[in-house]
Amino acid sequence: MSNVEPNTNRDDYFDHTRKAIDPLLPHDLRDVLEVGAGTGQTLAYIKARAPRARTFAIEKSTIAAAAARSRVDHVVEGDIENLDLPFAPASFDTILLLDVLEHLVDPWAAIAKLTPLLRQRGSMIASIPNVRYYKVSLPLLVRGEWNLQDKGILDRTHLRFFVKKTAIELMTSSGLRLDSVIPTGVEKGRKKWLLNKLSGGLLQPFLEYQYLIRVSRAD
Repeated sequence: MSNVEPNTNRDDYFDHTRKAIDPLLPHDLRDVLEVGAGTGQTLAYIKARAPRARTFAIEKSTIAAAAARSRVDHVVEGDIENLDLPFAPASFDTILLLDVLEHLVDPWAAIAKLTPLLRQRGSMIASIPNVRYYKVSLPLLVRGEWNLQDKGILDRTHLRFFVKKTAIELMTSSGLRLDSVIPTGVEKGRKKWLLNKLSGGLLQPFLEYQYLIRVSRAD
């Protein structure tokens, strides 16, 4: 999480289950690390899906880390950017970075720090918001507005902002191979999906809310 303390008075800030990553998860989940795991809801969901998997969490918030201990096998409290990681190289087949990288001072260094922890053919999965999203880019371009909020793309604790190209560059910056990019917000059946289809795909970069990105270690 960010060095800026989030609004922890909101009950939902650390309490999300990210089921949208299902298509990116490997079939054989063994050792899974989530950075910025919040209260451990996503890891608990993974454990229910793969009971033999061992789950590990890194969480900066003391309150969230305490809650995560009831759901996660091993919890490390601390800031990924300053923490001496207590894990051996090649410890994990899956590392999750869900709504985390945009909170970091140097997310590129964090990716480099975590990459050696992946096993051969292990995967790193991230969710990264798209700053081109129309509800962000249009007010900026038309009215010159950049109003920070308690959550969302303009979360006031975000320190970095990404578009699709730079999000992919971040995730592959330490030599990991790009496997998949899934945009959210334009799923079939949604109004924005129809709008995008009617535009011939021209509006898609502005309708995509977030990118789910999986990279893997090929060596």
